[in-house]
Amino acid sequence: MTDHNADHVVVVAGALYERGRLLAARRSTPPELAGRWELPGGKLEPGESAEKALVRELREELGVDTEPGERIPGEWPLKPGYVMRVWTTRLLAGEPEPQQEHDEVRWLGRDELESVDWLDADRPAVAAVAARLWPAADA
Repeated sequence: MTDHNADHVVVVAGALYERGRLLAARRSTPPELAGRWELPGGKLEPGESAEKALVRELREELGVDTEPGERIPGEWPLKPGYVMRVWTTRLLAGEPEPQQEHDEVRWLGRDELESVDWLDADRPAVAAVAARLWPAADA
């Protein structure tokens, strides 16, 4: 299934989750985003499924093999003409390390999510991910 739409570019992002923690990646480029954190991922290429794009992007950005899980309901505008869609993602092989576009990665527990400066567009997506990953968040 191709998930490309003529009126916007789809950016896929992975909520990489392991041992009760979510992976955040700190941008190093472009300059206006450098130093802020995001869920890793990238643009869907024409003719590519969202799941294949996610696996490809996480391999390129973090050097890991992953398996997409469920899509988090919703989509979030990034900038004009771009929307982000997020999937829960399982690590199959490798240890996430910055490869390109990032200079640091960090595993965050539920109570640490606010310890990093998320990109504005990622904040509502991270909140939706947290609600899905930690449904008993009654603290």
